[in-house]
Amino acid sequence: MTTLETLPPDLPVPEDDGACDHMTGLSLPAVSLAATSGENTALDGLTGLCVFYVYPMTGRPGTPLPPGWDQIPGARGCTPQACAFRDHMAELEALRCGVFGISAQSPDDQKEARERLNLPYHLLSDAGLEFAAALNLPTFEVAGLRLIKRLTLVASDGVIEKVFYPVFPPDGNAARVIAWLRARG
Repeated sequence: MTTLETLPPDLPVPEDDGACDHMTGLSLPAVSLAATSGENTALDGLTGLCVFYVYPMTGRPGTPLPPGWDQIPGARGCTPQACAFRDHMAELEALRCGVFGISAQSPDDQKEARERLNLPYHLLSDAGLEFAAALNLPTFEVAGLRLIKRLTLVASDGVIEKVFYPVFPPDGNAARVIAWLRARG
């Protein structure tokens, strides 16, 4: 039996379909997303270095995942990814890097996940998929939900410098981002 915190050993590996090739050099869109702080975060107003890990959805204890979730390449692993960024937060802060998680889940779902996982950074809700549409992010549908595929953006003063896509395994994403940031200088 697996839990939300662990990854099954036989997850399918997502393939790079080129859906994010257009993003390096783009400016963060003039989109404001509901944050777990209770405030809205204007993405185009953020300065400095920021990491945005974008994920399909965080599972909730006691609520079943959509049918076939583990067989969708790149779907499973949102909780381990979030926890990895949490566990590497001191390193990211030392690199003067802000962190945000973004999904199409509701602000209430985001708040529940942040509290349950004890995340030291805010999660943002793109429930209306405005952020996804503005950057033409790859999405998929399952069980009547339209969700954003897993990817990570690194932006400096509002300009996307690096895109990690596809992200696999998700629990190793934070370490790969940190390695890239260190090499960036």
